[in-house]
Amino acid sequence: MKISIFGLGYVGAVSLACLARDGHEVIGVDIDRTKLELIKAGKTPVVEEGMVDLMAYVAVNGKVTVSTHAQSAVLASEISIICVGTPSAANGSQDQGAILRLAEEIGMALGEKREPHVVVFRSTLVPGTVEEVLRPIIEAKSGKKDGKDFFLCFQPEFLREGTSIRDYDKPPLTVVGANHAYPVERLRALFGQLPCRFVETSVRSAEMMKYSCNNFHALKITFANETARLCDALGVDAFEVMDLLCHDTQLNISRAYLKPGFAFGGSCLPKDLRATTYLAKMHDVEIPMLAGIMPSNRNHLDLAMHKLLETGMRKIGFIGLSFKTGTDDLRESPLVTLAEQLIGKGKWLSIYDPEVHLAQLLGSNRSFIEKHLPHIGKMLQADVDSVIDTSDVLVVGLAGQTVLDRLSSRSRSDQILLDLVNLPNRASIRAKVEGLCW
Repeated sequence: MKISIFGLGYVGAVSLACLARDGHEVIGVDIDRTKLELIKAGKTPVVEEGMVDLMAYVAVNGKVTVSTHAQSAVLASEISIICVGTPSAANGSQDQGAILRLAEEIGMALGEKREPHVVVFRSTLVPGTVEEVLRPIIEAKSGKKDGKDFFLCFQPEFLREGTSIRDYDKPPLTVVGANHAYPVERLRALFGQLPCRFVETSVRSAEMMKYSCNNFHALKITFANETARLCDALGVDAFEVMDLLCHDTQLNISRAYLKPGFAFGGSCLPKDLRATTYLAKMHDVEIPMLAGIMPSNRNHLDLAMHKLLETGMRKIGFIGLSFKTGTDDLRESPLVTLAEQLIGKGKWLSIYDPEVHLAQLLGSNRSFIEKHLPHIGKMLQADVDSVIDTSDVLVVGLAGQTVLDRLSSRSRSDQILLDLVNLPNRASIRAKVEGLCW
């Protein structure tokens, strides 16, 4: 293919070298003439393992040209890959100055082009930038329409500095965010041979995924470092602890707990987090990320409370009360806390949980519910139908098949349903279904 790459920093330069190595004709575009002269001379503008030899190779195979002229590069290529920088502004926002100026230049170039052109944004962009900011600029400057005369898409990169050539050749997956089939087909032809899954998604999800990946990496590094600081104060080998933690690929290093849902609770997580933060305080160790987990969890519960109060309705039915489906453990259940707060606001509650039977609650579990919901006996219902029938608002905190079936057959169009579990059958429910944050 004939490809133009805009921005020859580390992502752009590595992409240029690898695409030219694979036989594509590549035009490198940058406003920095020093970078262009280095590439013309077969030298690398970035310090990266393997780039010296690779750039020397592609410089002599006749597949690479360089330019400062965006218009000629667009006219001479079929795909443009945008890798210009999006650094932080002084207030922490994303500085999009370079990419906005480039969008204008690309738009003017596309105004002169008859063939369909694919513009692939690889620069990290705030979700919504491609569709709400860049597309209007390109359409206005070109006088053409996205999806008809040209095609915009977003493809996040997963290149780590120091190993970017290896990461280019063996990425964890290839993600293309697009609104039309044509750019997906072109990028599948370009990158589909890589040994990984090729995933098509929405533009916004692809934009957000890049941020989420980087945030998750930062989270993991910070978790390991906070753990190490506490281990050091306690005389524990932090490397051994983290190695043991990583041996668990069923819960720790896995997909477990990585789906949006309601606040966590139960007899383990809250008390152990509190104990950890107290232990750190006693040893003068700062662990701000771990210390921030409980307040963040509380914010999630507050969001549910806000949504319920916003309905203005008084009769609220709970389907589920324990902290986890399939258990009768009510200790520190966020649903119990939510119910307690609603009662304090004067709401009338009815509750159904197939696992919760007051006569069978024992020990600390019974003590907890007697303290927080002393009149629960009057609220508990023997069947889910009575809760559905007598409520204006339904709070769904469990998702067994019986509950799904009864919601489908028995809910009413005048009801509001707050979905805390991501119900799989939302379309079949007559009530107005609102997710917590989905």
